[in-house]
Amino acid sequence: MNRVHHWYCAREAWKRRVREELVPPALAGLDLGEHVLEVGPGFGPATEVLARRAPAVTALELGPALAQALRARLGGEVEVVEGDGRSMPFEDASFSAAVCFTMLHHVPSPQAQDELFREVRRVLRPGATFAGTDSSGRGIGFALLHIGDTRVVIDPATLAERLQRVGFEDVAVSARRDHFRFSARRPHP
Repeated sequence: MNRVHHWYCAREAWKRRVREELVPPALAGLDLGEHVLEVGPGFGPATEVLARRAPAVTALELGPALAQALRARLGGEVEVVEGDGRSMPFEDASFSAAVCFTMLHHVPSPQAQDELFREVRRVLRPGATFAGTDSSGRGIGFALLHIGDTRVVIDPATLAERLQRVGFEDVAVSARRDHFRFSARRPHP
């Protein structure tokens, strides 16, 4: 993440938008169960919401500095694990739900995104939900924030098929002005 992008995401205004405008609609009507996995929490605004909503939350963060900061801030409320979403250090069927918010475009390729989707499916229990949001990648502001950053924007029109291809069902994707949200379910055997 470049300096400007880091600064932008660390701002309270961005965190408030995630907590109030992005996360609640993405989770509306979903049963998260008792142990939620958040992939790529970054600065943790969605993690704060999840900690109030689920009995147990595990946050998987790739960046050591972000993981350490999140652990220092929320360590008593959530378990923060440093690791890669494409090779998760969790047993099969460990979680009652999995979520990710505004991080998929930081995964370095469509193939790597699909690996992450497969891993999420693996660690979810049968019948569990995977949900989240990501940016549509539109606008000059988004482009400027990501100069020198990994930026692999997912076309919402292709996301349902990609999630189905790795074994999810009941996939729903809805595009908004500057972002999209999605949900999918790991089928029962």
